[in-house]
Amino acid sequence: MTDNAAEQVVNAFVAAIETKDEAAAMALVSDDVLYDNVPFGSTTGKAPMAKFLAPMFNNKGPVEFEIVRQTAVGNTVINERIDKFQAKGRDIALPCAGFFEVNDGLITFWRDYFDNATFMKALNGE
Repeated sequence: MTDNAAEQVVNAFVAAIETKDEAAAMALVSDDVLYDNVPFGSTTGKAPMAKFLAPMFNNKGPVEFEIVRQTAVGNTVINERIDKFQAKGRDIALPCAGFFEVNDGLITFWRDYFDNATFMKALNGE
């Protein structure tokens, strides 16, 4: 897989999340995808990943993954983002780093790193 092809899959995945198109997002991940949300733990499989992401898809507020910088090498895409969404009625802007692996045109691995204390402060209005 070329750098560009892997990056296109990740970009399409991010765009689907931003438009809250769960079906389109999940069509871009493998059935056995490993999703690791570092502060909260990992899941394996498309259905558990969709369940974890459900609050983003079902939230009435906007969702934006502002890509600060992104690079791709082979099947690996790394991005630094500001994830913007609403939770408990509050606007959240969470600095995040994501690592993706794309195989056969599907995301097979996604790991996000962020500071849970920063998230909790935003959630509590601090």
